[in-house]
Parts: sequence; C-alpha cells; structure tokens
Amino acid sequence: MTKRTPTGVAQKLEKLGLGRRTLLRGVLAGTTVAVGLPALDLFLNESGTAYAGGVGLPTRFGIFFFGNGVIPSVWNPPLGRSIAPDTYEWEARGMLEPLADVKSLCSVVSGTKVLTTNTNPHLSGPAGLFAGADLVDGTFVDKSIDQRIADEIGDTRFRSLQVGVQPSDFCHSMTGPAMVNPPETNPFALYERIFGAGFRLPGEVGMVDPRLGLRRSVLDAVSDQTTRLQRRVGAADRARLDQHFTGIRELELQLARLEEDPPMLDACARPVMPEADYPDIEGRPQLELKNRAICDLLVMAMACDQTRVFYDMFSQSVNNMLFLDAVSGHHQLTHDEPDPQPEHERIVRFIVSQFAYLVSAMQAVREGDGTLLDHSAVLFTTDCSLSRTHALDDYPMVIAGNASGALRTNVHYRSPSNENASKVALTLMNAVGVTAAEYGFGEAHTRDSLGAIET
Repeated sequence: MTKRTPTGVAQKLEKLGLGRRTLLRGVLAGTTVAVGLPALDLFLNESGTAYAGGVGLPTRFGIFFFGNGVIPSVWNPPLGRSIAPDTYEWEARGMLEPLADVKSLCSVVSGTKVLTTNTNPHLSGPAGLFAGADLVDGTFVDKSIDQRIADEIGDTRFRSLQVGVQPSDFCHSMTGPAMVNPPETNPFALYERIFGAGFRLPGEVGMVDPRLGLRRSVLDAVSDQTTRLQRRVGAADRARLDQHFTGIRELELQLARLEEDPPMLDACARPVMPEADYPDIEGRPQLELKNRAICDLLVMAMACDQTRVFYDMFSQSVNNMLFLDAVSGHHQLTHDEPDPQPEHERIVRFIVSQFAYLVSAMQAVREGDGTLLDHSAVLFTTDCSLSRTHALDDYPMVIAGNASGALRTNVHYRSPSNENASKVALTLMNAVGVTAAEYGFGEAHTRDSLGAIET
C-alpha cells in the first residue's frame, strides 16, 4: 500500500479547492451543486485507518429485511468443522447458496429465539428483535435499533435512510411507538433526494435533475475540478475517483430509463443491466432491477458519507407478490404449498441473491485500508423462522461486514439453547460504536452480547 504522510494535508486540500467535508462544488442551471467524494488516500493517515486529522473512518449499520420467513431446515447451513464452542465453519447451501461468492464476508447466527409473546404472526418477531419488547397496542414500545444507532453515529446529512423495493409506506424503522419512518420505494425519487433536487448541505443548496441525462449531469458541473483532482492524486486515488464518478453517471442514465418506462423490463434494462435476460412477466414486479438501483444508491450514499445508517425493507410481511414465475403469491405459498415447499424455497433463494448483490456492491468500494463493507455491519433477517407456523425460535440471521474489525466473519454460530436473540442486537450496537450495557425489556432483556461473533 502506498505510504502517505499527514504533513501538509490541509495545504494540499486547500490547493485542490477541497475542504474537510471533501466535496466538489459547481454551478448547474444557476444553482450551486455539491458532489461528495469517497475516502481517498489523500485524506487518510499513513496506515490508511483514519483521516489525517485523527478522525477514524466511519462505521455504518444497515438492515436488509424481507417478509414471510424461511424454512429453517433449508436455511441453516450444515455444521462444518468446529472452530470454537458452538461455532463452526460453514458452507453456503440451501436457501443461503446465493451467498457463496460473499460467504467469507458474512456470518450466520442460528438457534436463537426472539423472546417476545407471539401475538402478531408477522410483527412480533421484528418487534422483539428490533425494539427488544412485546408489541403494545400493535406497535413497538420504543425506537427501533437502527434509530438508536442513528442517535449515536448519524451525524451526517441524512441521519438515516429508509428504503424498500415493494411499494409501501411501512417499515420497522421507528423513532418511537407508532412513529414509522416510511421507506422510499421509488429509485428515481431516492436519487433526487440524495443527489438531485434535495441535495442540501448546511449553508448550501443543490439541484440536479437526473432526467437531463447526458445533457446536464451533476458531474458536468464539477468537470473542471474533477479533471484537476484526477491529475494531482496518486494512481490508487485516481482509480477510486474513476469508479466513483462512473457509478454516478451510470446511475443517472439507468434511473432516467427506469423512470421513462418503469413497468417494462426489456425497455428499461437492456442498455445497462445484464439482468435484462430475466423474464418480463406481465403483472410481476421488476424486483431485481429495482433492488439493484436502490442498493447502488445506498452504497453511493454511504461512500459519500451522506448517511451511515439504513433500513432496506425489500419485501413486506404477508406480501403476496408474484415472484419469478411462481403461480401464487409468496405468503400464500408459505402456508398452502405442500412440503417440501420448493416454490417458497426458490423465492427465498432469490431474495438472498438480492442481499448478496448489496454485499458485493459494498465490498467493491475501496476505503482506506479496506472496503466500505469492512467498515459496516449489515443484518439480513425476516419476520419469523418457520413460515408456516410463524415460529420465533431458530430465528434466521446473517451478518455481513466486520464493523471496522469488531465482528468475526465467515463463521456459523449455532446456539444450543434458544438463546435470547437480543444478544445479537446488543452485539451489533456495540460493534458499530454505540456503547450500550443492555438491550430489550422484560423477557427479551439482556446484558450479554454474543461473544462468539465478536473479535
């Protein structure tokens, strides 16, 4: 790795016209715009582990949620070689097979139980895991875990982002009882909010209309600074900038096409996505295309430090969307499809592949001495374990990223005793920088983290 010296960094930034917030600024249609930059070697200390001023690289937290549960016997990987008490090597098989390429970046937690009263078949589990308590009057009794974490690490332009693929105004991100943070499920609107007309920083107003496509891009507004910056940084930073700006340009073109023809898979995906091969079936949502667009935006938002916390509700609980070429809606299949429920399994495998895309996209962003994923913890989970019975034991959870070295990856922890799933929540909070001595209420309360997945 190229060695850097912090000496004179401030002078270098000043010469390049860059401030501490690492933004390029320009004028578009008479309005000031700003484009965030990734973490370049130029800004980092000699070891690449912190900014030159001594501030560490940020750690992020995210949740990727899907509705309707799993089949635990097909979800849980077989126990591999024992490497510690109740901790094993694992293989990506069954429902988790789509994680094969990112297996080393993830850990599996199985055998824990959400210790809440199962009064609501698809909401009691999320209430117990994300808020640590039973539902009261049909809602969480406290703010959700993502919001507790945002209270501590969300000092960014967006305190947190809530998104989804299935259109809905509900997700489990709550700032208090019945205080839902509605997800943005339109990729184009999400783009405008982060990088377009809603792009605002303290003291600045930005406006970028991605519908202008190649005619007027936000990158065009800062092209002179971009060229000057690329000439004066090292090869590694130049490669990062190329990747960064290419990603923004591709998103502008891709989302503009999605806006022009949102229902038609071939029309909107052919120019930019290899997944255009995926069957375009009348009445079936373009889940893969939409998920990729949203994940790309989340990754870009985190790479630019626009947010450090997100909740991605891929699909709602009790949803009956027509996935793939299934003949029935997902929720109906979880209850009515005869064992061994191959259609339900195939749908969950597809959802796992969508999570794998996010993991790969985060891993592809170099940051300091690692990647964006290295500085993150992302929880992948659902609303119950065995879909048919809405069970809360053997709760399915996968964690991607090592939270800046705080978490172990590439292990499978299998609880032998229905341990409190709140231990996982407490572990994640502490891993991303929230000092919490306890988590949850009543039976779900714990003071213990899950040491098996901690470093």
